[in-house]
Amino acid sequence: MIIQEVNLNDRVLSTLIRLSEDWTAEESCYGYRPNDKSDIEGNRIFLAKENEDVVGYLFGKVYPSKSMKSIMPEGTPYFEVEELYVVPKKRSQGIGEKLFKYAENAVKDEAEYMVLSTATKNWKAIFHFYIDELDMTFWSARLFKKIGAD
Repeated sequence: MIIQEVNLNDRVLSTLIRLSEDWTAEESCYGYRPNDKSDIEGNRIFLAKENEDVVGYLFGKVYPSKSMKSIMPEGTPYFEVEELYVVPKKRSQGIGEKLFKYAENAVKDEAEYMVLSTATKNWKAIFHFYIDELDMTFWSARLFKKIGAD
């Protein structure tokens, strides 16, 4: 297993788009749709490879904080994880954790926090992963309920 940061090129782009199409087909997240080039451009990209196959990815970028005063002062640099994905047959093998920790180490001189949002349907497993395994802290939740349907 190799975890590495890569530059965006045509091969990486097509791989990330294909994997996002697979993720969409899983229907595991509310509102998730396949990526296009504009979703990926400008992000730092980290890949998990087994042999030459990409089995997971993480991408995101550093932003200055705005309206996050409850957890950090205005303007604090943080790394927003836009997406973290591992192919289904490789889940629960530590790949997501390795990707996250690799990215965390790679951005530690530029950002003071790692931040992410999730729209997963399997929130119990995701909360276990991020809170128990990656030592993140719960900050907020946005819940929904469809009304008016019988």
